[in-house]
Amino acid sequence: MTASAERPTRPLVSKPAGYVELARYSSLGRLWAMLGGAVRAGRTVSLVRGDSAEVCRRRIAGAALPNAAVFLDTARVLSELEDAFTPHPALVALLAGDAEPLRAEVNAHFELRLDFVLALTARRDLVMRPEFRFVPIVRGLSDLPDDLPLDARRLGRDELHLLVQRACGLA
Repeated sequence: MTASAERPTRPLVSKPAGYVELARYSSLGRLWAMLGGAVRAGRTVSLVRGDSAEVCRRRIAGAALPNAAVFLDTARVLSELEDAFTPHPALVALLAGDAEPLRAEVNAHFELRLDFVLALTARRDLVMRPEFRFVPIVRGLSDLPDDLPLDARRLGRDELHLLVQRACGLA
């Protein structure tokens, strides 16, 4: 294991703002299992800037989910289209109330990058901060506008927990 994936022992004092609770009454062992699983699954496990190695918080990057347009935040895309509209058949269909052409385009040319920060608090809560975003599988194949915000919608706790477990090679 790398130095950043070693077994941290000092939990965070409280849940930081922007973090989502994945599980209550968790343990250091569970955090260590997730960090070890992430390393074995080929993910990059690194320290969060400003943290020392014993702090129970790590950034995990490198997991991707193909065909994930079901997680696309179409409301954000719609609000962006109100400000600046670039003609594209999938975007015209979205404005008409049909999101399927946009989802098909996203499934064909993008994947959901599952980067996140995982931490354990002193109250034994396993928490995470998602940094999910859609990235092109091959840059330039999609003819969607480059400045179109392709963000993941707000996910529920169970969805996040499953995605984190999958990224850590545990599901």
